[in-house]
Amino acid sequence: MSSERLHNGDPRDSLILTVTCPDGFGITAAVSGFLFDNNAFITETAQYSDPDTGRYFMRTVIRSDTPDLPDIEVLRDKFTAVAERFQMKWQLFSARERQKMVIAVSKFGHCLDDLLHRWRSGLLNVDIPAIISNHPDMAQVAEWHQIPYYHLPVTQDTKELQEKAFLKVVEDTGADFVVLARYMQILSQEASRVLSGRCINIHHSFLPGFKGAKPYHQAHGRGVKLIGATAHYVTDELDEGPIIEQEVARVDHTFGVRDLVNAGRDMETLVLGRAVRWHVERRIMINGARTVVFH
Repeated sequence: MSSERLHNGDPRDSLILTVTCPDGFGITAAVSGFLFDNNAFITETAQYSDPDTGRYFMRTVIRSDTPDLPDIEVLRDKFTAVAERFQMKWQLFSARERQKMVIAVSKFGHCLDDLLHRWRSGLLNVDIPAIISNHPDMAQVAEWHQIPYYHLPVTQDTKELQEKAFLKVVEDTGADFVVLARYMQILSQEASRVLSGRCINIHHSFLPGFKGAKPYHQAHGRGVKLIGATAHYVTDELDEGPIIEQEVARVDHTFGVRDLVNAGRDMETLVLGRAVRWHVERRIMINGARTVVFH
């Protein structure tokens, strides 16, 4: 990357603080005051109070090269008192930390190709220790990028064993999160729980919508005027996880099935790319069945 800045414009030498807690008076002031007292220079901050859940959310970015700013471990220790006062769930990261992202794919490679392009271009600050697939089709793509490829074929009789092998790859590589880039297998409830909050799926539909096989054919048969794509976190309820990002495109009577598929795939790559970047940049916070996304 030619610039020492992240895609969103933040210096790479930044620290990112995320906070969620029961809503109340004085939270923003307490966090801002703590950062001021420790010589932290805030470059970006956002907060949201949810009136429905009664929870508070905050994401703050500070420069890590500020004179007299304590080391990140010291800051973590000192912030504990503030966190306990407000019953916070919080994390403090360095923006230089590279998360490990495992990608799962089946036969359609458009989302995989897009993620790999973003990664090689320096737009995703991640390492990719593995690509997993139930088909051999994307092996050459992985080989070209010098990424280990795990071909784990699956049948109805071998699904449980195959999924255990899938999770073992995730565990052995130390993956921080998993991206289902058109991986056409349904994860079991157990696997979904293991990967809770760290597994992003791209759904080839504007949820809720035409679920199941051949969604574009269903949409074409109904003469839809809008099609879409949805990125969401995986939960043990199929396609019901917290939604991260969505996109729609207007279509009309001139669109055939192939036109719908092509338009849909364009949106899938766009939506999944946004969702993954926001996850890497700690911009997404799960709020029950929903998400708070600080763009």
